[in-house]
Amino acid sequence: MRITAEAPVRIDLAGGWTDVPPFTERYGGEVVNLAISLRAKAVLTVDDDDLLSTTYSCQARVGSGLGTSGAINVALAAVIRAAALSDQLPDGWPDRHEREDIAERAYRIEAALGNRGGRQDQWAAALGGWNHLMFVGEEVELLPFEPRRSARAWLHKHLILVDSGIKHVSGDLHSSIWQRFDDGDATVERALVRIRRAARRMAEGLQQDRRDHVVESLREVCTAIDAMAPELHDPFRAVIEPLLAAREVAGWKALGAGAGGVAALLCSAGQRAVVETACTDAGWSLIDWSPDENGLTVTRD
Repeated sequence: MRITAEAPVRIDLAGGWTDVPPFTERYGGEVVNLAISLRAKAVLTVDDDDLLSTTYSCQARVGSGLGTSGAINVALAAVIRAAALSDQLPDGWPDRHEREDIAERAYRIEAALGNRGGRQDQWAAALGGWNHLMFVGEEVELLPFEPRRSARAWLHKHLILVDSGIKHVSGDLHSSIWQRFDDGDATVERALVRIRRAARRMAEGLQQDRRDHVVESLREVCTAIDAMAPELHDPFRAVIEPLLAAREVAGWKALGAGAGGVAALLCSAGQRAVVETACTDAGWSLIDWSPDENGLTVTRD
């Protein structure tokens, strides 16, 4: 028996950090993200002697800020769940309920290993597509969200992903910020509230094709991060700030916890080639991406 599961990584467009307890318990978190075409894969095999083995891989590197570990754990949780169902695996599995259950299992795997992160990565990997998510305590709520076709096309045309090549360890980054939150640091608390509001602005902008709202959301996230922990943006500043000053980039954000990894740059009209050249001249690599509408897929043979 061979079971293969694949799950996409994601771009967190706005709201990242607010999906993490205890912020979700005090305020409730809110995130807008998009699953993209880079996928994690897990393969479980059972040989003729009933020996079980698993392997996994991902098209995005660990420490990129694209939610790689979440996607890998969703794929692993899916093949284990599918193996437990054995011959009872129905057509069209997993359905929405199973996807959410697998996402929660994957999250709890990471939490058990001591990673103080949130749930957005696992839900994006399991569900795929465009997501507007609310996090209240330990619960996840999917909000109605349908970006306009024109907004989707505009974002795909103008948003570029660049990999700085710097690896970060999101668990370490999260720990320092959340320790400050636990200690009552008002600067961190205010910044997180601003990031949460930016997610609502991003959702409105994409659903109404209000591109100014999308730009405002990205700028608000950056301003809040700089107030909370400016070191998270430091690896990107030398390249991106001149592009902002020249209005070649309208807005940007570090993906994941920041401090390296991948950044998303929203190019101004007609400036994509200029921005790409500046990034590659800096030694950064460009990531080819497209939306992934499938989310978690499982096959058995």
